[in-house]
Amino acid sequence: MNRSERIRQILTDAFQPAVLDVVDDSHKHAGHAGARPEGETHYTVVISAPSFEGLSRVARQRAVMDVLKPEFATGLHALSIKASS
Repeated sequence: MNRSERIRQILTDAFQPAVLDVVDDSHKHAGHAGARPEGETHYTVVISAPSFEGLSRVARQRAVMDVLKPEFATGLHALSIKASS
């Protein structure tokens, strides 16, 4: 399972989103800090989940970052998050 698939699985298990899009943007960051030749370091996540209802933008982003801590510990460098309820 690659990182995109793991991110998708982790977010699905945690939030049961109605909308989930995980895009590997690593190719756009070649040569930048944290980039690796094999990629899988920079992602964009678009997620909409009922469980985000009533949370601020910052709280939604923190919730996503919290469940993805294991991925950051193993090479995920940057994550752009667009989260809504």
